Amino acid sequence: MKAHPFWKEENVRTTLPKREASGHKGTYGTGLLLAGSRDMPGAALLSGLGAMRSGIGKLEIGTDEEVIPYVVPVLPEATYLRNGLQKTAERSVDLAKYKAVAAGPGIEPNEETEKAIHQLMKSESPLILDAGALTERMYDERQEPVILTPHPGEFSKITGVDLKELQQNRSHHASIWSEKLGVTIVLKGNETIIAFPDGEAWTNPTGNSALAKGGTGDTLTGMMLGMLCCHKEWRHAVLNAVYLHGVRADKWSEQRSAHTMLAHELTELLPVVWKGFE
Repeated sequence: MKAHPFWKEENVRTTLPKREASGHKGTYGTGLLLAGSRDMPGAALLSGLGAMRSGIGKLEIGTDEEVIPYVVPVLPEATYLRNGLQKTAERSVDLAKYKAVAAGPGIEPNEETEKAIHQLMKSESPLILDAGALTERMYDERQEPVILTPHPGEFSKITGVDLKELQQNRSHHASIWSEKLGVTIVLKGNETIIAFPDGEAWTNPTGNSALAKGGTGDTLTGMMLGMLCCHKEWRHAVLNAVYLHGVRADKWSEQRSAHTMLAHELTELLPVVWKGFE
């Protein structure tokens, strides 16, 4: 298969949204983030920070009640849905009010999670599934965009493709499975592949080994959620989130070792990085 084209700096500059002078939080929409658990509370914070820095109007974080006290002191701007995964599974959440939804960071892949995903699939908003929300399933009934964000191990688990074979031909397998499942696949790794179900696909040129650390994927999921809320074209939101996620790692490595970056520091770099593309 021919290599996919790169999503380049000029693509980002022409597709990043402008902040409207007359806009308000309703203009940019409310996003729902189902993330974090008792054993992984930091995932809710990392993905929440990514979303709040990426143009969202309002963020609601659905997480275990025990997680909220850890997140609020760092992210008081968000609102919180106590035991959000459970409430979603029980159909007690009004999904119609959200412009976009993301689920998975820091969540266990269990029966409750699967019930919640089943309900999210009925929503009419773009849906990002990451980490604990990634499993082998079909998406035929879904009309709105579904975005899966697996690393290679997760991709292998949800498709059955041998990991060694996948790494030898990442572009091919991402595109094949994107079309087969009817979803957008963001196959993370060196030169992340973004494959859309209609055959359109791009390679991301930014990022480096500084991203090879726990929590960076959570941050990307949050960024994608925030960008889906402020972009008019959802594909541009996905592509630009991946691109700027990588640029921040490149920026970090200009003066600091790639060994040393922490995931939350990605979010701290975003305001300056984004400004450079306006």
